[in-house]
Amino acid sequence: MGTTGDIMVPRVARVRHSRLDGPDTWTLDLEDVAFSAGSFVPGQFNMMTAFGVGEVPISMSSDPRKPDLMHTVRAVGAVSAALTQLKPGDVLGLRGPFGVGWPMAEMAGRDVVIVAGGVGLAPLRSLIYHLINERERYGDIAILYGTRSPNDILYRDELESWRSRLDLEVDVTVDHATAPWHGHVGVVTTLIPHATFDPPNTIALICGPEIMMRFAIAALQDAGVADEAIHLSMERSMKCAVGFCGHCQFGPVFVCRDGPVFRYDRVRDLLTVKEL
Repeated sequence: MGTTGDIMVPRVARVRHSRLDGPDTWTLDLEDVAFSAGSFVPGQFNMMTAFGVGEVPISMSSDPRKPDLMHTVRAVGAVSAALTQLKPGDVLGLRGPFGVGWPMAEMAGRDVVIVAGGVGLAPLRSLIYHLINERERYGDIAILYGTRSPNDILYRDELESWRSRLDLEVDVTVDHATAPWHGHVGVVTTLIPHATFDPPNTIALICGPEIMMRFAIAALQDAGVADEAIHLSMERSMKCAVGFCGHCQFGPVFVCRDGPVFRYDRVRDLLTVKEL
């Protein structure tokens, strides 16, 4: 899906289907004439416009082999709330795809550890489908997911489907359990020491709140994963998507243009500075 014409002007897309995937979180299946299967890299994002309200960056969450363009949106502000209220047939604006995606070529032949927190599973969903589609190209695959409570779990049916496979390791934990929950309780980093992977031959991919990513990085380092094999997707606010406005500046880089996916060793020092 290439950008055509003025990259700052949204093209019009239409909602085909809207599905509730978690509390205040909806997955929108969109009809977009500029989209086709394989036309984005998992981890990239679109700028989505709720006409009359504003624009926000949202990662693609589609299976990259399918012709369906999907975005999972949590209502956390005026624009995202307006997007989650769209019904089939409603229109919205799209710009993109933008940004640097997950390092697809570097994963071949290696074990893959995915660590997701909360809605951070959404930018990893398309990657998970890519790994499943080409399962024979990878070693062990571990999907480790943590949320605040069982009610906050995204893609519950898909997680169960992935877990039922014999060639994926899927583990879910919650920070706080309710009575019907019989799974793990604790932060997602507690799952890392129990996952199956060969540290020297592992690539790790992380998305979630920054504090969670910092602790996940430390746990992966303790397990023996090299800094250059750890990649993270930043969630800092983006406005223009092309590095013009400076809103998402992160030290010498811009999250929208140079990310949102970064190799950890290239932003390691920046993550220690709170002001950034």
